[in-house]
Amino acid sequence: MSRELRHCYRDPLSEVWLAAAYRIGLRVQRCEDAFAHSDGKGTIHIASSAHLDADDCLAQMIFHELCHSLIEGPDSFAREDWGLDNSSHHDDEREHATLRLQACLAARYGLRELLAPTTDFRSFFDALGRDPLADRSDHSVQLAIMGLRRSDTNPWWPHLGKALQSSADIAQIAAGWAAPSSLPVLYRLYRSPPGAHPTGLPAGRAHDGEDCSRCAWRAADGTCFQAQQPVDAALPACERFEAAFDCQDCGACCREAYHSVTIAEGDPVAIRHPSLVVHRESYSEIAREDGHCVALQNQAGRYSCTIYEDRPTCCREFENAGEHCLTARRRVGLSL
Repeated sequence: MSRELRHCYRDPLSEVWLAAAYRIGLRVQRCEDAFAHSDGKGTIHIASSAHLDADDCLAQMIFHELCHSLIEGPDSFAREDWGLDNSSHHDDEREHATLRLQACLAARYGLRELLAPTTDFRSFFDALGRDPLADRSDHSVQLAIMGLRRSDTNPWWPHLGKALQSSADIAQIAAGWAAPSSLPVLYRLYRSPPGAHPTGLPAGRAHDGEDCSRCAWRAADGTCFQAQQPVDAALPACERFEAAFDCQDCGACCREAYHSVTIAEGDPVAIRHPSLVVHRESYSEIAREDGHCVALQNQAGRYSCTIYEDRPTCCREFENAGEHCLTARRRVGLSL
């Protein structure tokens, strides 16, 4: 005797991530002719279960595609495959950035292994250290940091964070009930996430032995520029910990971080380097070239100022490891 089907069953993690994608503004459609593909028209196509390996997880695949969108920015929603070239190694750096971001976001919730990628890039993912963002000189790290900052903005916020938290809740329960099998069930890869830092910021990952007293963002008065509150010097490092850094390794304030360096009338730079000054209707500024100050020099990743002794007043007053320094480094992907 036949009966009428009124409902269908789907994996809880799949439900979470299908809904998360929808709330972010994307549809997910299963297909037979692609592993994963974004059509630039609001739909992510993901291979049907018959074409996936036993350790493929729809939730992870949606999460990975959302991480791609975070690296490329909101304009990528209207570009096929987020604007990436999937037929060559041209965009490997951006793929690496996506994997770093995926590891960083998932680790906050104890999901780094459970939501790990299953593609050919898995070896890169597995080789990442405890802190996927440790080497700030690596451009893929800088791209990942920019993506991480976007995760707190629309259209991803708050849906991405809620999906990760819900996934952690489900995984924690399922891990305790996973029955023995020939291959361990993915849920067993869930790990209890680190607790929040006392400031409310995410806990540190690879900074064992470091504390707030050694962080570049702790001011002399004990205030943390990142947390915007006084902090005990003995507190363990949070996720945003950075040791004191060298301006010549950074150059953020002179690069794309700020759109203009205005100069006052009578400023030494205007007198000694008039060819570098552009006069506007109501103010004067240092000329810019390719998004950075024309006086900035970059030699093998070491930044220097060609007019340092005569630099404008605003540059002289710029405080290393101060509030504006943090803003500049954030804008170029060097700081969280």
